[in-house]
Amino acid sequence: MIKKELLTGNQAIARGAYEAGLLFASGYPGTPSTEILETMTQYKDELYCEWAPNEKVALEAALGAAIAGARSMATMKHVGLNVAADPLFTASYTGVEAGCIIISADDPGMHSSQNEQDNRNYAVAAKCLMLEPADSQEAKDFTKLAFELSERFDTPVLLRLTTRICHSKSLVELEERRPAPAHPYTRKISKYVATPANARRLRLTLEERIAKMTDFSNQTELNRVEEGGRAIGVVCAGVTYQYAREVFGDRASYFKVGMSWPLPVEAIRKFSKTVDKLYVIEELDPYMENQLRQAGIDCTGKAVFPCIGELDSDRIRQALGEEQALSQACDLQAVGRPPTLCAGCPHRGVFQALRKRKDLMISGDIGCYTLGSAPPLSAMDTTICMGASISAGHGAAAAFRLTGQAIKTVAVIGDSTFFHSGITSLMNITYNRGNCVALILDNRITGMTGHQENPGSGYTLMGEPAVEVDIPKLCQAIGFKAEAIHEINPLDLDEVDRALNQALAADEPSVIIAAWPCAIKKFTAEDRARFDLNLPKCRIVQEKCTKCLLCVKTGCPAIHRGDEINIDPNACTGCAVCYQVCPFNAIVKEGQE
Repeated sequence: MIKKELLTGNQAIARGAYEAGLLFASGYPGTPSTEILETMTQYKDELYCEWAPNEKVALEAALGAAIAGARSMATMKHVGLNVAADPLFTASYTGVEAGCIIISADDPGMHSSQNEQDNRNYAVAAKCLMLEPADSQEAKDFTKLAFELSERFDTPVLLRLTTRICHSKSLVELEERRPAPAHPYTRKISKYVATPANARRLRLTLEERIAKMTDFSNQTELNRVEEGGRAIGVVCAGVTYQYAREVFGDRASYFKVGMSWPLPVEAIRKFSKTVDKLYVIEELDPYMENQLRQAGIDCTGKAVFPCIGELDSDRIRQALGEEQALSQACDLQAVGRPPTLCAGCPHRGVFQALRKRKDLMISGDIGCYTLGSAPPLSAMDTTICMGASISAGHGAAAAFRLTGQAIKTVAVIGDSTFFHSGITSLMNITYNRGNCVALILDNRITGMTGHQENPGSGYTLMGEPAVEVDIPKLCQAIGFKAEAIHEINPLDLDEVDRALNQALAADEPSVIIAAWPCAIKKFTAEDRARFDLNLPKCRIVQEKCTKCLLCVKTGCPAIHRGDEINIDPNACTGCAVCYQVCPFNAIVKEGQE
């Protein structure tokens, strides 16, 4: 009897890798890819998986495992592939030994990302075979096939997903795990040592490989024709195939692309001659459209369909001037609910202190603390990419000094982001004698993506105890003086102010480490031993409250403003930031009244 389960695309990827005999997986958490490795942990008795400090490390580790003979996988969101691009471009030259696949999860519409880049372009630039599944069953099947193609063509394989494929569910047939054939390690210096002399020869080999992959792409059933009406032909891949089917049904014929690099141009040319009008429907860039036009194939794409944001069936109907579905045509909209720092967030006290400062540029980073930029705190001036806060803060401090502007800079970065790509930036400050203040928000977990472990949490992805990186000692090792390293309790506003005053007044590099566990974290034994986590909750004495709104301006969602100002006892964690900002002693702590 065939066993089926309802799986998300991410869960199906994990299942496919397991069934394919995967032995090593590494990645960095990032929506929409995170759940792939989290799902892999259920198979930890038969394979190894880990969170890496960043995506570059993850891919390099996966490549090392593949060269050593084990099927391997690296997972990341689309911007993570920017970080991992360096090893990717070289790996397409050297090839792999055992199968190696790279998951790139794109985020059209920027649901949780700072941009919506189209990573199909990486396949072209890196000359790397790429597959695009259109549902969870294909996500599993394509993952298994990707390992086979990786070994067949001696290449890393990109598996490109999008948010809807990652998070949507469909039925998946489960199969048994088949251990992959062993690849005994042999030294191959001319293949895997990418010196210029070797790389020149590998470059020629790469072109031969591309020719073989192109022939395969034009013949494989991964790229298939679905016949319907001949008036309209649609070229599509991934989730856009589902949208196109909803819009056109049987009145169109489809060329469904599953292997999107090398693109099966000749097969599509043949298909185009069987229809009257050819549409290319794809999210974001005119990736397929441009290649078809360059090949002399007449088609319509971005002249009609938007190149910004997620597509859906109604956006396609709207682009074609057709009537939209009722779900989109109605005027009812949900009340907006802007994201905010959680009640009891240990970062709130830091941003409360920063917002009061004048003549200060606050350079921010990627993480839940980016919400410190939102009103009412409004205490962050820039967010560029992972790790950029310290680098940008250093550059801004130099610019202010060179232009004679009396503005100080503070760079705010989370612990996981610091481990990801902040350490080298911090090293740049000491090496080049900068004076940007680095403020590391250590909440002992990777917060925004759902509480994944990191090198400072004390545990691995597989739940095993791990060495915790000692951030103060690390800062000292890269050049910060011991007296310039300030460890603070971010819930104590006076302590935060003292550290900021001292660091901003110093004419030398300083770092402030604000350490307190995330308010919604599952506390570990180490957390409980180090921090006093049994804090009394706060409430408002209405007779003393003048409705000055200073407590409301902390942005805590536990504080409600109506006819009276109240603190929700079910949401309050006892962080006491509101207690400290109230000038009328109208806020009291339970048991201390």
